[in-house]
Amino acid sequence: MTANTNLQTRAKVSILTGSYQIKGYVELINGARITDLMNGSKEFIAVTEAEVYEVGGNLRHVLSTPFLNVCRNHIQIIAPL
Repeated sequence: MTANTNLQTRAKVSILTGSYQIKGYVELINGARITDLMNGSKEFIAVTEAEVYEVGGNLRHVLSTPFLNVCRNHIQIIAPL
């Protein structure tokens, strides 16, 4: 994790949904954990520098985007990288 000047921490994560694996960064308040982000979030989680892969036999690359909103209800696994 790397610190920003506005009291937030940028954390690299891997997110698994039923259809996609998403790698990118989420913003955390300093001292917060990814669990705190999930418990405190509303409907969507903002992911920056997102890379999206279709899960299956070969993890086909689907999308690269500077910003992606991920529906919290579709997240099955989220882990730090």
